[in-house]
Amino acid sequence: MNKLWEFLRSRARSFVYAFHGWGYVLRTQQNAWIHAVISLVVFALGLWLGLRPQEWAILILTMAMVWAAEIVNTAIEAVVDLASPFRHPLAKVGKDVGAAAVLIAALASVVIGLLILGPPLYARVLAWLR
Repeated sequence: MNKLWEFLRSRARSFVYAFHGWGYVLRTQQNAWIHAVISLVVFALGLWLGLRPQEWAILILTMAMVWAAEIVNTAIEAVVDLASPFRHPLAKVGKDVGAAAVLIAALASVVIGLLILGPPLYARVLAWLR
């Protein structure tokens, strides 16, 4: 029983550490706040439009992809800053490539969001205007 209890405690600590990391990203990265606001808007729109479970799954995976890219990018930036406190061309490459990953994820999420939310949102707006 003792080993099971220690295992459960270590898993709980892992969640605490992960939430600390997410909190760090939210406190230090301006783009994370943009992701947070857009995530909330997409969630609210999805509720309002009554999306199907499959559409929710795609949107949630898409939002998770953007958040994961932002979090990994923040980790890359921190490690590069630690390893190379002075300006170095390879440090710049590491940071730029991490930022590119976030950009690709964000652009893909915009397209996916428009494909899923666009048609029902357009129909609602047209219904309002009539």
